[in-house]
Amino acid sequence: MGIDKENIGAVIFDLDGTLLDTEKLLFRYWREAAAFYGYDMSPEQALTLRSLTHRLVQPLFTEWFGEGCDYMMLRQKRMELMQAHIDKYGVEVKKGARKLLKYLGDNGYMRAIATATDTERAGRLLKTVGLDGLFDRIVCASMVEWGKPRPDIYIYAAGQLGLGADRCIAVEDSPNGVISAHDAGCFTVMVPDMTQPDEKLNEYISAVCGDLTGIIKLLEGSQNE
Repeated sequence: MGIDKENIGAVIFDLDGTLLDTEKLLFRYWREAAAFYGYDMSPEQALTLRSLTHRLVQPLFTEWFGEGCDYMMLRQKRMELMQAHIDKYGVEVKKGARKLLKYLGDNGYMRAIATATDTERAGRLLKTVGLDGLFDRIVCASMVEWGKPRPDIYIYAAGQLGLGADRCIAVEDSPNGVISAHDAGCFTVMVPDMTQPDEKLNEYISAVCGDLTGIIKLLEGSQNE
């Protein structure tokens, strides 16, 4: 699907798994946190949680593990385990992120983040990898009524930039994020991380890139994916 370069005013990024190589950590430590409290979280269940709004997670946990399962308790444990890992080993930026962000800044595109994570954590992670100060807006799920996969966060992020969603490229790695961006009206680019798009998800995707530098090719009209 082609892109109207002249219409695009901004690129809005998901954070975990898209800009930062943290989705694998969320996957690992959701399962470890569940195991700590005696629950067997399957790989498929852990993948389902990617970018999912908090309001939809507790019902899932109840369905998976019973009425007594406390989402907030598991979430707190997951956060502790994951932060300990990051404190010890650091966190990596996804391939092409720095090059793309520089390109966007040099060429007058606004840059924003739309993430399920909270403002404090997002800011801390961006500072850790030296990407703080590069974004015109950082929008978190707590700022809207519904997080991903609902479209609220992308509609709000675009509005904060003074644009309609149709003038924004949204960059996502997970199905929940892709659906959110598509339903908001963004030009939705998937850069797969832990899963590839299937036939059903392809209906929501404007383009697929192997890494973030593919978005430069899209904007320059040389992306053939």
